[in-house]
Amino acid sequence: EKPKHPPSNLALVGIYMFDHNILQAVNEITPSWRGELEITDAIQWLVDHDYAVHPYIHRGWWIDTGQPGDMLEANDLVLEELEYKIEGYVDRESEVGRRVTIQRGAEIINSVVRGPSIIGENARIVNSYIGPFTSIDHDVIIEDSEIEHSMVLENSQILDIGSRIQDSLIGRNAVIKRSPIKPKALKMTVGDNSRIGIL
Repeated sequence: EKPKHPPSNLALVGIYMFDHNILQAVNEITPSWRGELEITDAIQWLVDHDYAVHPYIHRGWWIDTGQPGDMLEANDLVLEELEYKIEGYVDRESEVGRRVTIQRGAEIINSVVRGPSIIGENARIVNSYIGPFTSIDHDVIIEDSEIEHSMVLENSQILDIGSRIQDSLIGRNAVIKRSPIKPKALKMTVGDNSRIGIL
């Protein structure tokens, strides 16, 4: 799938549109050395059997998002194109910069939001700082915290964090909060291949 000596400077970015003939192709191919049916083998089967296969050469930007830094870079590029759009609630004590999108049902209370950034539907930002290049997904709660150049996926909570969270990817349904329990300690549930930076 990834040849050592590629025949061109083009890459297969993984976006396909097929008709029903792909089902026959998948039934005809055999598993690769990895024990998997490869989509590229199915496409080659279509070509070899004279089915119409048409490539599209994308002329815009593209990033292989296999690493956390790549995800943040892609997020930066998407956010660069944002325009100012406020559909949610922003109270008088809050400050919202240019190129910020606040989606329907979101609430910004006594907070600062700098662009480019996006606050998803029904998110709640209270007494917090949302810095540039930050994407906050729907139904996220951020209270008494600061975050910048990061992505927070849906239904997550960031509560009363004493340091700014930066250059971070936070998954779905995650809870990051300060604990009053003594003695002070870091308590974490960390998934496979995770990276954590601690001050």
